[in-house]
Amino acid sequence: MNALLVPMLFAALLSALLVVASVPLVKRLAHRFGVIREVRARDSHSQPMPLWGGIAMFIGFAITVVLLRPLLPGHKFAVPVGSGEHPILGIVLGATLVAVVGMLDDKKDLRPSIQAGALLLGGFIAAALGARIEGVTNPFAPAPSSTGGYTSDNYIALGLWSYPITMLWTFLAAKTFDFLDGLDGLAAGVCAIAATTMGLIAAAKNEPAVALLAMALSGACVGFLRFNYNPASIFMGTVGSQFLGFVLASLAIVGSIKAPTAIAVVVPLLVLGVPVFDGLYVVGRRVAQGKRPTEADRTHIHHRLRDRGLSVRQAVWAVYALTGACCLAALLLVWQLSR
Repeated sequence: MNALLVPMLFAALLSALLVVASVPLVKRLAHRFGVIREVRARDSHSQPMPLWGGIAMFIGFAITVVLLRPLLPGHKFAVPVGSGEHPILGIVLGATLVAVVGMLDDKKDLRPSIQAGALLLGGFIAAALGARIEGVTNPFAPAPSSTGGYTSDNYIALGLWSYPITMLWTFLAAKTFDFLDGLDGLAAGVCAIAATTMGLIAAAKNEPAVALLAMALSGACVGFLRFNYNPASIFMGTVGSQFLGFVLASLAIVGSIKAPTAIAVVVPLLVLGVPVFDGLYVVGRRVAQGKRPTEADRTHIHHRLRDRGLSVRQAVWAVYALTGACCLAALLLVWQLSR
């Protein structure tokens, strides 16, 4: 793990610097093409704001991924999940599709079906190249022996079901991050905490590709917070929120392949717990009230905190603290299981 810490810090710093350098250009592009968020009743900002900030995060992340190859063993973004598969490439390609469609949505306000189709297709691309939920360990079976590995008694293979389940998971995570992007700096900060946690877990498991990509994503978020923390001067838009959620969900899959049950299931849910459970709560509440799941309202956790009298910064830091507590629990669980 110690050997990975310096490359991880380098990945985060490089990504952050690239984002900081890219944001001014992205701002000019947003103004030139009229990609501006007008003030809505549920918003906390008081004046129109440029979108497309997520383009800068995508640029920082993507360039860092390309430049990081020499830091990896054999100069490959390889994860041992199957012969001839390239899950990291699948994640990058899927994320690129999600980012491009998100950029168009910020400009043209695409139909929800188009957004959903792009997210599901991105998940399929990642799954086809190996970043998929291939199966889960059976919690009711004895743990695998040190020599026997995973067998049909302690591992439940999903077969072809791994594709739709992976697509559903990445779709869910991307949409819930989209929901979470409601206050200055909220989604970027939560992603930075979650991605850093994933990076540390991957480093502890000696998974350099996952560790470096997670830190590149974290650095991109930290760099963007320079412009997005309250009072923000630019928003990430759909291109940013769905891109972040998609990459986090995909890294959680690759980092948990055939891990013990608690790591494979509980840890990703802890790390992504705040956006995922907030999104499920809001959608469930809307459906129960006979509303459309995509109908906007003020029932998200950050809206409820604001309605209780917290300022924007106080509400954001409250969600940061909750995310940090969940991620700390995930780290402690991994540490306990690895002893």
